Amino acid sequence: MKTWEDYKNHVKAISENSGFDIKEMEELVFARKRWIESQMLAYGFQKIRNTYILEKPLLDGDFKTTISVTSKGAVTGNVIDSMTQDEYYQLRQEQAAGAYVHTVRAAYMSLLKDIAASCCRDILFASQQANRLTQAILDDFQVKPDFPWEGSAHYQSYGTFRHASNRKWFALIMNVKRDVLDKDGNTALTDIINVKIPPAKGDELRQIPGIYPAYHMNHKTWISVVLDDTLSDESIMDFINTSYQLTIH
Repeated sequence: MKTWEDYKNHVKAISENSGFDIKEMEELVFARKRWIESQMLAYGFQKIRNTYILEKPLLDGDFKTTISVTSKGAVTGNVIDSMTQDEYYQLRQEQAAGAYVHTVRAAYMSLLKDIAASCCRDILFASQQANRLTQAILDDFQVKPDFPWEGSAHYQSYGTFRHASNRKWFALIMNVKRDVLDKDGNTALTDIINVKIPPAKGDELRQIPGIYPAYHMNHKTWISVVLDDTLSDESIMDFINTSYQLTIH
């Protein structure tokens, strides 16, 4: 499992070079987390309509941070310079580097980490459907996911479901950008599941909304299914059962 020291080192390494992506780091902090309202309110969040808002001083009050969390768990944060009341744009400017920028970024990420620890509980996957299917797989096949890439910043949340007898995968859940499916530049993250199919059914299945050629796997024998409730749990479990049977030997 990736530790907070790993995250801090990653922040430092990429903030001292070009191409720093604060959004990526925000997503990593809250990956595989579920917000708990009572703990958010105790921490200091205020509920305004369907959004939770937190304002906190940063670096002895030199900055003010505002964190917004939607009812679906989407997190937005900004940092305001207390002297000028302007947003500290260097936080998100990819080319901004230097010791002071790093200090602000590290303080901001430390606050996010504390919020995650205080206001969230750990879950296996980001989407509710992925977690429901995980329980269904355990019930039907007595298989739990393993996470072979937990040391990777990009792939730590990818979970594989394997046969105990031959260690072959019959399902793989990943959290990816929509762009890898739709090729439309959409950077929003979504859970998908890869399952094996009979090759003769590939063309037919890929016409169904929510089903795509397999991401990072053989397009002829695997498909990717989006886990956003486009397809029902029962329909996806039928695909998982087929994949289980196709990979059992």
